[in-house]
Amino acid sequence: MARWRDLPDELDPQVREFAELLRRVVDRAGLSLGAVADRTGYSRTSWEKYLDGRLLAPKGAVVALAEVTGTSSADLMTVREPAEQAWSRSQLRQERTVDDSRIVRARAVPGEFGPARSAGGARRGARGRRPALYLAAVVGVLVLAVGAFLLTDAVVPGRTAGASGSPSPSAPTSTALPPGVRCAGAGCTGEDAERMGCSGDLVTTASSAVVGPAVVEVRYSETCGAAWGRIIRAVPGDVVRVIVGSHQETGTITGTGETIAYTPMIAVRGPDRAKACAVLASGAQGCTP
Repeated sequence: MARWRDLPDELDPQVREFAELLRRVVDRAGLSLGAVADRTGYSRTSWEKYLDGRLLAPKGAVVALAEVTGTSSADLMTVREPAEQAWSRSQLRQERTVDDSRIVRARAVPGEFGPARSAGGARRGARGRRPALYLAAVVGVLVLAVGAFLLTDAVVPGRTAGASGSPSPSAPTSTALPPGVRCAGAGCTGEDAERMGCSGDLVTTASSAVVGPAVVEVRYSETCGAAWGRIIRAVPGDVVRVIVGSHQETGTITGTGETIAYTPMIAVRGPDRAKACAVLASGAQGCTP
C-alpha cells in the first residue's frame, strides 16, 4: 500500500474526493509512483501533485491511469467533473483575493485618504478589479460555448471533424451500444475516444513502435469500431498521427509538462488496417508496423 501525506485541510471537498479516488485506484493496482509515471507517460512529480491535491489531474492523465489499472475511465471522469468545477471556482477566488489585497495596499499609501484622493483610489480599485471581472466573464462565455458544443454533439452523433457530416463507409454503425458509449463506426470518426466512451476497458493497444525516446501506438476499440493514435514519453512539439487508408487524424503535445497525446478516432473494420506515426520535435520519425 502506498503511504500518502495528509491532504490540505483547505482543499475543496469535491477535489479531496477526487484525489482520494485516484489514491485508491493506485493502491488497488499495487503500483509505485514510479510505475504509474512510467506506464502513463506523466512524470512522477506530476503524479505527486495530482495525488496530494496540489494540482488537478488533467483528463489525459486520468484516462492513462484508468487504462494501466483496468479502471473505468467513465467512473473516474464522473468524479473529476465536479472536482474541476470546484478547482476553477477556487482559482477564481484566489484571483479576486489577490486583486482585493492590491486595492487595500494602494489605499493604505500615505496621502490617499483626502476627499479628492479617495476618488482617485476608487478609480484605481475599479481598475484593480477589472482583471477578475474580465476573467469571470471569459469563464462564463467558455462554459456556454462548451455547453453548446456538447449539446450539438449529442443531437448530431454522426458529425465528423472537418467533414460535412456524411457517414464514412469504413466501418458499420451499431444501433445497440453499451452504457456510456456514444458512437460506433462512422459516427466515431473525428471524435475524442474518451469523451465518446470508447477508451478505458474497451480499448486495446493493437500495435506500437519506439521512436527516439517516445512510444507511438495504435489504440483500437472493437466496440466502437474505431482506432486512434497515442504517443507517450513525448515532449512539446511531438506529433502523432493515425492513418487509415487516405484518412488521417493528428494529435500534438502542446502544454509544458505534458508527455502524452491522442489523435481523434477513425472508423475502421479492424486494427490491422490502422497505422500510427510519430514526428518528434527532435526530427526523429517512425510508424507502427
